[in-house]
Parts: sequence; C-alpha cells; structure tokens
Amino acid sequence: MSGSNSSDLVSPSAAAVPRSERYPAPPADEMLGLTVHSLPSPEQGLARHQRRGRWKMLAVLAVCAAPVVASYFTYYVIRPTQQRSFGELMAEQAALPAVQARTLDGRTVALDTLKGQWLLVSAGSGRCAQQCENNLYLQRQLRESLGKDKERLDWVWLIDDEQPVDARLLPALAQATVLRMPPGVVAQWLKPAAGHSLQEHLYVVDPLGHWMMRFPADLDKASAGKARRDLERLLRASSSWDEAGRGSPSAGR
Repeated sequence: MSGSNSSDLVSPSAAAVPRSERYPAPPADEMLGLTVHSLPSPEQGLARHQRRGRWKMLAVLAVCAAPVVASYFTYYVIRPTQQRSFGELMAEQAALPAVQARTLDGRTVALDTLKGQWLLVSAGSGRCAQQCENNLYLQRQLRESLGKDKERLDWVWLIDDEQPVDARLLPALAQATVLRMPPGVVAQWLKPAAGHSLQEHLYVVDPLGHWMMRFPADLDKASAGKARRDLERLLRASSSWDEAGRGSPSAGR
C-alpha cells in the first residue's frame, strides 16, 4: 500500500522478539584442533614384516608345487576318464630320504641329488638274482622306448647291502644310476604291495623326489607296454614344466 513502511510487514509476534535473536551474528572463527598419532613401535613393525615374509614364502611354495599338482590332476583326473593306469598311485608320496649313498667305486653321494628328473627305481641285493636282472632289463628297455623323452627319465638301482655286483652286469649298467644305501633305509622309503617283496616291483619317483607310483610285481616283457604308456602319460602331463637336463652318473664313476 502507498505510504506504508517496512515495519508494517513484521508480524506483532515477531516484533516482540529482540533483533539480536532474530538476526544472530555469524559464529566467530574457531581454532583448528590437531590430533597427534603415535608412531608404531619397533615390535609392531617387526611383526608386520614377519607376517608379510611368511605370506611371501607360502606364495613361493605354492608356485613351486603348482606344476606338479597340475600334472597329477591332468594325469589322474582329466585324462584317465577313459582308461585306468597300470601302475598304482601312492596315497602317501614319501620323499627321498636325506641320507648319503655310495657309488660302486665308493664315492659318497647325497641321495637328494637324484631330484630334477623322473626316476624309474628298482631295489635289492647287490647279488642280483633273476628277478633283479629282469627288473634291470625292463628299466633299461622302458627308458629307451621313450625315444626323445628318455633323457627326462633316469633308471636307478638302489643296493641295500654290501654284496658285490657281478662284473658281467656292469656294461649294461653304464647308463644307470647305481647306489648303495644304508641297510634298512630303502625299506623305510619304498614299500611293496601286500604279499610281495621290495625287489619284485619297479617304482616311479617324480622330479621333486616323491615316490608316487608302483608297478605290479608281475611286470614282464608282455606287460611292459602298459608300464610304458603310464610313463608316456606322466611325461606328457609334466611337459610344460619338466625338462631334461640333469645327467645321471654312470655305475663306475
């Protein structure tokens, strides 16, 4: 309306409230508070470092074991859907004993130096009866039958006594690894099937040193082809990570 002033726009109830309350002054600047955090103690830092170190170590071990696990999975889970293996897979895969062995000429060799190659192993007395000779023959023939992959497999004869080896066998053992073991050590590592003796079997050991397969006690020339197929499948399954490279000492060296 003409002639009215601004005070007329304020309601009577609002006019009763003091101006200072209706229009409060802006808050004054406040001081910023600073929070001081304590540094971690040396003990806490060491514990964290140790935890990280343990996780890294477990990761490295997992990476190292993964290829072997993968090859076993391929061989025993994926591929055998159509056929069973001839050899018997070991549920408990015992590792190579940490012992010193001797070559035929008396040199001392740590048994774990056999790691790095697949091993086809026989064991028994240095006297080497007919069963022993048959095993040595089959070991050599099975290795040769692998063709270009034969360098990935060593054939090993472990002698568990001090009986002398017949000189006529030495030429045939030129490409074998022949080691004398302390009495009883072989029997603590490799086990025969129920009702059979240690000398009746051939044993397969993986490149990490684990005994993982045992061929039947009645293995002969007629059934050797089945054992060869097992070896070929193992070598195929591990071809992505296992390569030939470690030479095998000869019997007389």
